[in-house]
Amino acid sequence: MINQDTYVVIMAGGVGSRFWPYSRNYRPKQFLDVLDTGYSLIQLTNNRFKSICPQENVYVVTNSSYVDLVKEHLPNLSDHQILSEPMGRNTAPCIAYASYKIAAKNKNANIIVTPSDHTVFKEKEFEEVILTAVESAASSDRIITIGIKPNRPETGYGYIQFLPDLADQVKKVKTFTEKPGIELAKKFLDSGDFVWNAGIFIWNVNTIQSAFEKFLPDMAELFAQGESLYHSPQEPNFIKDVYYQCKNISIDYGVMEKASNVYVVQADFGWSDIGSWATLHDMKKKDENNNVFEATILAYDTKNCIVKGPKDKLIIVQGLDGYLVADIDNVLVICEKNDEQQFRNFSADIKAHKMLKYL
Repeated sequence: MINQDTYVVIMAGGVGSRFWPYSRNYRPKQFLDVLDTGYSLIQLTNNRFKSICPQENVYVVTNSSYVDLVKEHLPNLSDHQILSEPMGRNTAPCIAYASYKIAAKNKNANIIVTPSDHTVFKEKEFEEVILTAVESAASSDRIITIGIKPNRPETGYGYIQFLPDLADQVKKVKTFTEKPGIELAKKFLDSGDFVWNAGIFIWNVNTIQSAFEKFLPDMAELFAQGESLYHSPQEPNFIKDVYYQCKNISIDYGVMEKASNVYVVQADFGWSDIGSWATLHDMKKKDENNNVFEATILAYDTKNCIVKGPKDKLIIVQGLDGYLVADIDNVLVICEKNDEQQFRNFSADIKAHKMLKYL
């Protein structure tokens, strides 16, 4: 049953740099139909919550340059539901903005914060987990996150260790670990009390405001000053001033790793953050040589590759193993698909050479 006190905040300000050149500054991955479903990732995210909260309670926080894209992909949202950030300041200011704006409207709100560019393949299981978390957050001062049951020693995700409690599906968090090395990731997997951090958060609005006041008091003070300005014509100018004064910090570092009232709900609902080409390769249907081809292609002695290109261009590859070949718009990239750090290097070099039209 849809609860009028349940709100969803979709974080949609990222540029998806590890997914370049498919994800571009002018068209980040949340606005792409990555899975060929007919829906962009942000549309799939919004659809996921239609039976959980009223559409008028959905807020999208995005960079000012993506406001029109949000309107195009989610035309049912009104202007006041799209929160425009004048600059990127990481997830803590993004979440503070949405939380304080929602609080100005509903002091009893229970808020679900979710990335815009993740996938979920088991919708019913997802809904059950979210409702469990919302129920717990509504009746306590718990800060709740969703932890994905790991199925491999993944080094690209953060991990959450929880305290075993057979009596409660909502378990107290013991530690957070950011992207461990492979040996540590194997130990986490074997232990059975670690889960992947999905970056989905659930809390009552009063709980998260208290957390900001305790751990990020300067930020809390800035956003609290706007209580009478939210949902008014003065909001954009107020937010512009606030963001210039905000520190750049994630909610994980700013709040989650410091608070003692953090809990996790363990889940297994077919989740992926599609954070990189390697992740997309893992998710897509592959041929007998473990290749993913989304192009007009002739391949020889090629395996473990992903090739994406325009249908009206013939791509011929030979002797490749574990490579990405991406011919998209004005960029052609040929590189090892699993080396995510290289994409950050590419981006930095392009900026250094002032070739911004290729980002």
